[in-house]
Amino acid sequence: MSEITVYTTEPCSLCTAAKALLQSRGLSFKEINLSKDDAGRAALASRTGMMTFPQVLVGDTLVGGFRETQAAVADGHFDELLAS
Repeated sequence: MSEITVYTTEPCSLCTAAKALLQSRGLSFKEINLSKDDAGRAALASRTGMMTFPQVLVGDTLVGGFRETQAAVADGHFDELLAS
């Protein structure tokens, strides 16, 4: 199973919602909080092309933010990513 990484900031209600969604499915994930890490934010934006939070990755694949993650869970794509 691929590792799930959730990049977050504070305060961020969508970050909280994304983590709750994953936890509700019994999925473990690594959280990386970039609230006080401007260089980390810049590096992540360069890597993913996204400036918003949360950012959910499965392995090296960007799922997206909360809404994209929620949609991927609903349509089964998230499970496909975990299995690959």
